[in-house]
Amino acid sequence: MRTPLLCLLALLTHLDAQTPKADDHTPQSLLVLAESLQPLGGRQVPQNLDALWGDYDPRREPLEAEVTKSWEVDGITCQIIRYRVGVFKGQPATVAAFYAFPKGATALPGLMHIHGGGQSANLATVVTDAKRGYTSLSLNWGGNKMTFADGKLYDGLNTDWGALDATHPPQRNSVNHFASGTKPDAFTLDPVDSPRNDNWFLVTLAARRGLTFLQSQPQVDPARLGVYGHSMGGRLTTHLTGIDKRVKAAVPSCGGSGDLAASLDEMPGGQRSKATPLALATISENPYIARLSAPTLWFSPTNDFHAHMDNMAWNWRGVPDSLLRLSMSPHFNHRHDHASTLTQHLWFETYLKGKTELIPTSPVIAIEAGRVPKIVVTPDASKPCQTVRIYVSQDVHELTRFWRRLETKQVDGRWIAEAPLMDLSQPLFAYANVVYATPEEYRKLPTTPGVANSDTYYFSSREAWVTSAQLKAAGAQATDQPERLLTADSADWGDWYTLNFGNPELWSLHTRKVKDSKWRGPKGAKLRFEIKAREASWLAVKFVSNDWGAFAAGPKAEYAAVKKLEVKDGWATVEVDLADIRPIGATKGMLADWSTLTEIGITPSIPSELKTPDMKATKGWTRGNDPAIRNLRWVGGDYGLTQRPPVTLTEAERTKAFDDSIKASLEQEKKDKASR
Repeated sequence: MRTPLLCLLALLTHLDAQTPKADDHTPQSLLVLAESLQPLGGRQVPQNLDALWGDYDPRREPLEAEVTKSWEVDGITCQIIRYRVGVFKGQPATVAAFYAFPKGATALPGLMHIHGGGQSANLATVVTDAKRGYTSLSLNWGGNKMTFADGKLYDGLNTDWGALDATHPPQRNSVNHFASGTKPDAFTLDPVDSPRNDNWFLVTLAARRGLTFLQSQPQVDPARLGVYGHSMGGRLTTHLTGIDKRVKAAVPSCGGSGDLAASLDEMPGGQRSKATPLALATISENPYIARLSAPTLWFSPTNDFHAHMDNMAWNWRGVPDSLLRLSMSPHFNHRHDHASTLTQHLWFETYLKGKTELIPTSPVIAIEAGRVPKIVVTPDASKPCQTVRIYVSQDVHELTRFWRRLETKQVDGRWIAEAPLMDLSQPLFAYANVVYATPEEYRKLPTTPGVANSDTYYFSSREAWVTSAQLKAAGAQATDQPERLLTADSADWGDWYTLNFGNPELWSLHTRKVKDSKWRGPKGAKLRFEIKAREASWLAVKFVSNDWGAFAAGPKAEYAAVKKLEVKDGWATVEVDLADIRPIGATKGMLADWSTLTEIGITPSIPSELKTPDMKATKGWTRGNDPAIRNLRWVGGDYGLTQRPPVTLTEAERTKAFDDSIKASLEQEKKDKASR
C-alpha cells in the first residue's frame, strides 16, 4: 500500500501546484504531478490578459533547478542550468539555459536574454554581461543545441517541453503555434480553441519562471532585474515586461511593434493586421504594450522586417516618454549599427546601476507643413549633443523605404531641416537621431562577436508623419527634382548600411537610395562609380528588385554584375550596364530596367554561380583597408518612366518573404562572428 498512498498524498497535498516529493522507494513513473494550469475544458476561454494570466504566480511552484555543467573562464563562472517551467497534461516542462556571473559575486543586477527564432541560448552574451558586472541568464526556450565558445555542441540535458511543444520550428508538432492559430491538437495545453494554446503565451510563462530563477540566486539582487531579447526574443521581452512587474528595465530588439489596426488616414505606412478581436486582446503584443510600466528602450532599425517601424510608432504612441526611449539604426534590417548597440548597455547601467547621467530625455520632433515642409527637432538641452541627424521619406512601403538624411541648421537649441517633396500624392515621414559622445569608461567594453565599441551613441525621436491630404491643405508644392549623383564621397556612409567592415572576404556596402524616385535610374542609363583598391581584383555589384513586393505581386529578384578592377593611382572605375547583369539565387530571367530596384550592393564576395577559376575576389582587399567609393552616379538614359505605385503581397508571398528573411539574418550572424 506504500506507493498508492504516496500518490494519494501527492494529489491532496499539492493542489496548490507544488511539486510532490518521492522517497527513495517510490518509482518516478508512479508519481502524480499536480497541474500548473488546469486545462480549460468547458470553462470560459480567456478574453483578455487578466483572464489569460488570472492569479498565476510564477514564484509559487518549486523550480527543481539543477546545474548540469559548470566551468570558469576569465574570472567568470559559467553554468548550464535547467529549471522547471511547470507541469502540463501530467508531464513536467523544463527549460535549459546558460547562466554566468563574476566569480564570488553577490547581489548584482540580473539580466535575462531571450534568443530569437532559429537560435539558441547564447554563451557569449551571458559571459559578456558578466564581464560588465551583471549576472546573466540566456534561456534556451527554442530547444536547439547549445553551443560552447569553441563551437562544440552541448549534448547534455536540454529543454524538454514535455507534453507540449513550444520549441521553434522545425519541431515535433506539425502546427507552428507561434503563427498558426490556437486550435487544439496533441501538443497544446487546452482541448478547446484557446489563447493558452498559443506558444507566445507558453514561452512568456517560461520567461517568468526564468525571472524566478534569477531572483533565487545568491549572486542576484532580486530587486534589480532586466530583460532583453532579439527578434522573437524582442517580442517576448515586450510580453514579459508588460505582464511581470519584477522587470525593472527592458530592451526589446527587432520585436514587439504590435498589430496595426489604424486606418490609412491615421497611419499611412505599416502592415495592417488581420488578427481577430480575441487575438488582439490576448495574443498580440498590443495589450502587453498598454501595460508597460518599466523603463523600456525600443531598439530596432528603420527597415526591420519583423518589428515594423510604423506599427511601433502607432502602437507605442501611448507609452509616455518617462518610460520610453528609442534608438533606431537608419537603413538596417534586423540588426543595429555599433553606436546604437551601445545604448542597450547604457540603458541597464542607468536603470539597474543608477548611472543617471547617460540617458537624455527624448528629442521632440515636429513637421511644419508649408510650401516646403520643415522638420524641427529639439534635443535635451541639459545634455550637449554632437549633432542631430534628420531623416525623411515619402515611401509608404516601410520595409524598402529609403530614409533621406537632410542638411540641418541649428537655431536656438533647435535643429531644423527643409524637406522638399517629390510627390504630393504621398505622405511625409520623419525621425531624427541625436548623437552623443561616449563617456571614456564605456569606449572599451567587453563585446560579443560581431559587435565593436563606439565613440558615439544616439537616441532617436519618435516617428512623425503627415498625410498627403494634410500636405496639400498646408499648400505644399512638389519642388524636388530627380538627381543622377547618388554618392559623391563615401567618407560618410550615411546613405548606406555596411556589413563586416574589416573582413577582406565578407565586407559589403548596401543602399536603398535607388528606391527613392529622386535617385531612381533613368531608362537606358548605366551605373558608374570609382572604388579605392590596392591592386587588380574582382568585384560584384548586386541588385535587388521588388523586395517585399514593393512594386509588383510576386517574389523579389536578385542579380549581380561581376567586374574586374583595373587600378590606376589607387582607384578603379566600374561601369555597369543592364546587359552586364545576371540573375543569381532562385531568380530567373534578366533585369528589364532600373525601375523596380529596391537596393544595390557592392562586395568582393562573388556569387558562386557567376564565379570562374580566375576570379580571386579577395585579392587586393586586406584588413584595415576599409573600402571607399566616389562619384556613384547614373550616366546617360532619360527619365521617361512613371512612378510605380506600391502594392500589397499576398499572405503566401509575405510568409515566404518572412521565412527567407529569417534565414538570411541567421546566415549574416554567422558572417558577423567570422569577422571578429
